Amino acid sequence: MLTSNVEFGRATDALIDAVRREKPDIVFVQECEYTCDAALLRELTDTHPHRRAVEGGGSEGSVILSRFPLRATDGVPGTMGMPGAVADVDGQPVRLQLAHPMPPLPDEVGPWQRELGRLRDAAAADRDTPAVFAGDFNASQDHAAFRRILDAGLRDASRLTGADRTPTWPTRTTPAFGTQIDHILISKTFKATRTSFLTLRNTDHRALLADLTLHRP
Repeated sequence: MLTSNVEFGRATDALIDAVRREKPDIVFVQECEYTCDAALLRELTDTHPHRRAVEGGGSEGSVILSRFPLRATDGVPGTMGMPGAVADVDGQPVRLQLAHPMPPLPDEVGPWQRELGRLRDAAAADRDTPAVFAGDFNASQDHAAFRRILDAGLRDASRLTGADRTPTWPTRTTPAFGTQIDHILISKTFKATRTSFLTLRNTDHRALLADLTLHRP
């Protein structure tokens, strides 16, 4: 699994290179505006023929790309696109939910809390089906609203691999001043064996790559 905030589409080319190099089965892309969406459709359809997208300009567009067949779900409503899907992984359904709630700006703390709450409700709505929630959560382990999502039955892949304090944003400062707000959250049916952080050009977020093993429920 790979998740990347491409910062208004600016890092699209770098993301395409990373996907071709790392070969993730599923990719979650935030801030994928119209030109980004078109480029991913053009360049990655051969390897990731299945997709679920919320089209939008600027920070509003988001895309899930998959090697596995996808069935669309309603996703999670938010200011920015948060599409959802169910992947057919060799006959096993897996819930996929892209996360990109509002950032906690001084005048936007209420919407930020509400959108994180909707992600928490989505996680809690079905604890039986294997699930992956991934993206730019605009929240770290230090935020109670984020921890409530974990309380709904998900685990942070970075924490499971001992990398939960590796900063993902902003990349344009020294690591000591960064924080980890990009996450891959998994249900207990998954085992995380490795996580790594990729520095892509033209975005202020590091991409997060996780090697996951799905255990049949």
